[in-house]
Amino acid sequence: MSRPEVVAFDVNETLLDLSPVGAALAEHGQPASLLATVFGRTLHTGAAATVAGVWLSFRAAFESALAQLTDLSDGDRARVADAFLELSPHPDVEPALRRLATAGVRVVTLSHGSPGVAEAGLERGGITPLVERTLTSESVRAWKPSREAYLWAAGACGVAPDRMALVAAHGWDVLGAERAGLTGAWFPRTERVYPPGLPAPSVVAPDLASAVDALLAR
Repeated sequence: MSRPEVVAFDVNETLLDLSPVGAALAEHGQPASLLATVFGRTLHTGAAATVAGVWLSFRAAFESALAQLTDLSDGDRARVADAFLELSPHPDVEPALRRLATAGVRVVTLSHGSPGVAEAGLERGGITPLVERTLTSESVRAWKPSREAYLWAAGACGVAPDRMALVAAHGWDVLGAERAGLTGAWFPRTERVYPPGLPAPSVVAPDLASAVDALLAR
């Protein structure tokens, strides 16, 4: 075991709070609680498209999920999707990223979200200086957890996969990273436990700070 040179963070839910998207749903006559189902359907649609060899952007997959689950008009679906540009970091994000930066570990984000979403959220939280670069797998047209997405990210950062870690609040994302040779670190946000039945990742932590501590202790 050794400390990773680069730690990549998933963006939606892991770093950024999706509450503004739920609020946008409510503004358009939908229950804010529907967001969990819509977001889950978005991830399912995008990952399924990747496996099938079809390209679909995050925004297209999100609006597709809205079309399947609501009666919103095309314009209202677009306005709800625009709310992703209004996201802010969770309160525990800034100290976690600062701890890595202070320790000399490079920090990047790795999302399959639309370009600009991570940048807007980091800027809103005042933590842009803590992040070396923002990466989206839209650049290679492959949704996580495809192996291609993680290997591309490691290559973009100029490190071997085993010198890079991925931190995410989604078990499927951490599984994909581990299968691609990265170190995976999972902590809970909307998922209570790491998915039973999946191979345990290198790090399972009770919160984001503990996940970062575990990576630094390697």
